[in-house]
Order: sequence, then C-alpha cells, then structure tokens
Amino acid sequence: MTNTILVETSARHVHLSEQDLATLFGAGATLTNKKDLSQPGQFACVERVEVVGPKSALKMSILGPTRKATQVEVSATDARSLGITAPVRESGDIAGSAGCKIIGPCGEIEISEGVIIAKRHIHLTPETAAERGVADKEVVCVKIATPDRSLIFDDVVVRVSPSFAPAMHIDTDESNAAGISSNVDGEIIKH
Repeated sequence: MTNTILVETSARHVHLSEQDLATLFGAGATLTNKKDLSQPGQFACVERVEVVGPKSALKMSILGPTRKATQVEVSATDARSLGITAPVRESGDIAGSAGCKIIGPCGEIEISEGVIIAKRHIHLTPETAAERGVADKEVVCVKIATPDRSLIFDDVVVRVSPSFAPAMHIDTDESNAAGISSNVDGEIIKH
C-alpha cells in the first residue's frame, strides 16, 4: 500500500456560472483554455476578473468549465486583505458563506454568498483510495517534508470520484507555511 500523494498549491481563483459569465463578459461568452490543470476537464482561463471586498480588490484567474453557482476561493490572507470574513469550506459548499462584487470587462455582479477558503483536500479515484486505505469524506493528516519548514497538515478531507486525478490541494498560505516552492509529495497518515 502506497501512502504518498502529489501536493499542489491552488492559488486564489473564481468559478463562474453560465449566467454570471454572460454578465461579466457579454452574451454568448465562453471561457478560453489557457492551461489544463491536473484534475481532468479543469483548466485555467485566459479571462480574468476583479474581486472587490470592503477593504480592497484583487485580480483573479477564472477556472473552467462553468459551474452551477459562482464561487470565489481565496486564502485567509486574501480574505483579510479584501475585508471579507470567508469560512473554510469544501468546494461547492457555499450556503451562508461570504459575498463580494466581481467586475468583468462587460459588467459586474454582486454575489451574496460564494466566497470561501477552500478546505485542504485530497482528490482520489476509487482505485487510488483503496490503494491508500482511505474512503470518501475520511479526514486524514498529510506530512510534508521540505528543507526548512516541514510540517503535518491535519483536517485533510479525502474526496473520492472516478473523475478525479490523485492530488492534494492546499492554498498559498498553507504552501508558504510548509516552504513549498513547487509540487511535492506528501505522506498520508491516518488518524
């Protein structure tokens, strides 16, 4: 049984609904693939938006494809900078989360919820989950060994789907805390 997992840093980004994409970029707008991401079908887009909070604004990348609901994923540092109290949540769990303004080249929107700090998580297929001895929604630790700032992340949720590629995602604050300068392997440790 292998217990290693690729650890990737997921920087601040926005997921848009079809309706909000049309408002921000014009009727009939589509997202332009700039670069494929590690998760199948996911891509970084050429298009960018400005996310505005009570204290400041940040330019952010958009990740495609479009989703059912618009979601903004930031680090805790980004949230403080924007002046937004964003909860730590799994992607897609936006009910009752923070809101913000999003500005595009053709319009702007106000979302009443959708700003979150993404909970650190591991994507696995059913086969790779079985190989590592973990299950969907299980919470594990992951040990990261770096030259100067090794650490163990607790509260890492495992997400299992046939459409995933094996990888752990952490935000830029977490990556900086561990001294990660590029993708590294982590060691899954069960509670």
